[in-house]
Amino acid sequence: MADIKVVKSREKRQEDYRDKIFKYKLTNIYRFILLLLVFAAVIAIIAVQYRNHVYTGYTIVSTTSRQKGSGAVTMRLGNSVLTYSKDGSNCINQEGEVVWNQTFQMQDIDVAVSNHVSAISSYNGTQIYVQSDKESMGVIETTMPIRDVAVADNGRVTAVLADTDVAWLITYNKDGTVEFTGQAHMQNSGYPVAISLSPNGEKLAVSYIYLDAGTVKSHVAFYNFGDVGSNYSDYLISTYTHPEAVIPYIQFMNDTTSFAVGDDRLVFYIGSQKPVESQKHFYSEEIRSVYYNEEYVGLVVNSDLSEYRYRLDVFNSQGEKVNNFYFDMEYREVFFEKNSFVIYNESECLIMNMDGLEKFRGEFGGAVEMMLPTGKAYRYVLVTGSSLDTIQLN
Repeated sequence: MADIKVVKSREKRQEDYRDKIFKYKLTNIYRFILLLLVFAAVIAIIAVQYRNHVYTGYTIVSTTSRQKGSGAVTMRLGNSVLTYSKDGSNCINQEGEVVWNQTFQMQDIDVAVSNHVSAISSYNGTQIYVQSDKESMGVIETTMPIRDVAVADNGRVTAVLADTDVAWLITYNKDGTVEFTGQAHMQNSGYPVAISLSPNGEKLAVSYIYLDAGTVKSHVAFYNFGDVGSNYSDYLISTYTHPEAVIPYIQFMNDTTSFAVGDDRLVFYIGSQKPVESQKHFYSEEIRSVYYNEEYVGLVVNSDLSEYRYRLDVFNSQGEKVNNFYFDMEYREVFFEKNSFVIYNESECLIMNMDGLEKFRGEFGGAVEMMLPTGKAYRYVLVTGSSLDTIQLN
């Protein structure tokens, strides 16, 4: 009997010990969860404060001198600076270092850009200079006069070339080898007025215009140069007709989304292999300018409110409208960042987030040709005729 009592007493002590261990572990779990909640709350507060913080000025962090020839044009290439003229082109990085320098003789220069890669050609010319923000990638020689050019991130180029009674759509690899050849007859498919390559160079979008009973109409065609497209005649994978509109602008945002802008509409096409028409937005106002990156499309139109001059309508890559924003300053360019956008001209700048909060409004100290993001929060490079000034908003 004594042995039974000893056993029961030992079992009771073991149960009490297990209960204490369980309660101890449970307490530690509660403490850990509490710490996580406190940490998450602190992060949320910091994020809200950061998102709602308004900047009132800027500090020049560094300045690098820059040389620019007479008559040269400056534009963005990735986060670097591309400068070109009839005598040649060059690229400098944000530290002012020359990445490459290219000489040529061209008139009526046209520059196509896809993120960090450019294709420089001239109307009626027969040479295309393919260059990135890291290197010169090659020169493509055409056999017919150039009318239009599109480029992809990998250096692939599509050119519209003029023949006697037909336009040729020829796609080249960066080494000049021909990847695809197609014809466009005005009587049949129409004439190509806008072209765009997907960043990976696999898909080509073309906007054609054609005459139907004396009326100018449009249709949009997509070609796929990959394995899927090889199963279709001439790689033509899908077409969409716009009988009541002219579509002079078409552009890939990323490898799966493209958009077209007509005289009265914005149309999105989505699909990794076979693009399909997704969202369509109609406009009664004149579309003044189009800006985009891989996440957003922005259309600038005249304002419908008397107290503002312009309205910027922003759409995401799904074709959904994010918001519209009113502003009154003249603009040289609009570019998008993560959850925000920048509007600037040579003397002033406006930065807003997608919630409509004005993050910064200010004037520059000198005439600015271009404003570049740096990848760091609210730090930018101001490109002038003689310098590159890195600024930090404060």
